Formats: sequence, structure tokens, C-alpha cells
Amino acid sequence: MGGFFGITSHEDCMMDVFFGVDYHSHLGTRRGGLAAYDKEIGLQRKIHNIENAPFRTKFEHIFDEMSGTSAIGAISDTDPQPMLIRSHFGTYAICNVGIINNADELIDRYFQNTGGHFDAMTGGRINSTELLAALIDQKSDFVEGIKFAQDIIEGTANVMILREDGSIVAARDKVGRLPVVIGKSDTGFAVSFESFAYQKLGYEDY
Repeated sequence: MGGFFGITSHEDCMMDVFFGVDYHSHLGTRRGGLAAYDKEIGLQRKIHNIENAPFRTKFEHIFDEMSGTSAIGAISDTDPQPMLIRSHFGTYAICNVGIINNADELIDRYFQNTGGHFDAMTGGRINSTELLAALIDQKSDFVEGIKFAQDIIEGTANVMILREDGSIVAARDKVGRLPVVIGKSDTGFAVSFESFAYQKLGYEDY
């Protein structure tokens, strides 16, 4: 499975996102990742293998490496994420929770319609988050792109996107199999797979 967590705030939010993602560690044991937006730096990203060490240990130096008033992160049992994507939408970070059962069919259709390509992993497999981004990018805006992707995906896909202006777009899967919940504090908003992650950080249900 996996889980994701994000915050957009008036203040630096890396500490809260670090703990918010870590609170999802029980959902995945393979990869952990963070992406952040800073007004001066722009988008940044770090991904680590957490198979042999917990998220907190692998990311303990993140406060020296990244900063931002908006950030998202993911714990994954499958592919590395968040991914940084550059498309006609600009540059954005994206992560997802779910499963795409018809991935091979969608990849073949993408090749036929666009002549594009993917970054292949060992064995030729495609990162499902990159496939999701490629589907979204076929439309004129994020809302239409997410609707399009969710219409043709067989399975389920919760999506969270951190845009290059620091705003966050989040969408629950089409039929509501998996949750996306939002919390609010005096400084900003949190988006989470599980509500207790932001509640432990002082955010209230929104």
C-alpha cells in the first residue's frame, strides 16, 4: 500500500511534513520520499530506500538539505516517489496511493497516441507515479487531467500534486476506496492519507 502527507503553510513546514510522512510508516517499507517548495529555491526532492532503515533515520538530515513553506511526502511499498515532472503544466511534484491494474494497456495506448517515452526501471517496468503523471498531462489542466486518468485507470489512484507556486492539488480515487483528509491550523492546511498524522501535529479536521 503506502501513504502520503502534505502541507501548504505561511511558515517553513519541513518539520511537520517530516513527522506527518513518518506517521504513515506502518503502510510501507520500501521507499520514502519528500518534495518541497521554497520561494527562493523552487522545487526540491529527496527519495531514500527504507528497506533496511526507518524513514526517520534515512531523512534525519533533511532539514539541512531542504526547506519550504509547502511540501509533500510519501511512504511506498512499490515505486519511488514523489516524482518531479516537467510538462506543459510547468514543473510539479506528484505522488499517489493506489494500484493501476491495467498499466500495460495504458502504457501501450500512450505510446500509440503520443510517441513519448518513460524512464524504465529494472526489468522494463514503469513507475506507476510517472504513468499517472503522463495521463494527467494529456489534458489542459490538472482537474481535467486527474478526472481523465481516474476514468481510464482500472484500480484506484489517490493523487497529490505540489505545484511550482507552492499550492497543492489532492484528489481521492474516483469511487472513494481510499481516503484523502484535510486538516487546518493557524498557519496552513494539511492533506493526509490518515487523519491522525496531522492531528498529532496540532491540526484540526477541516
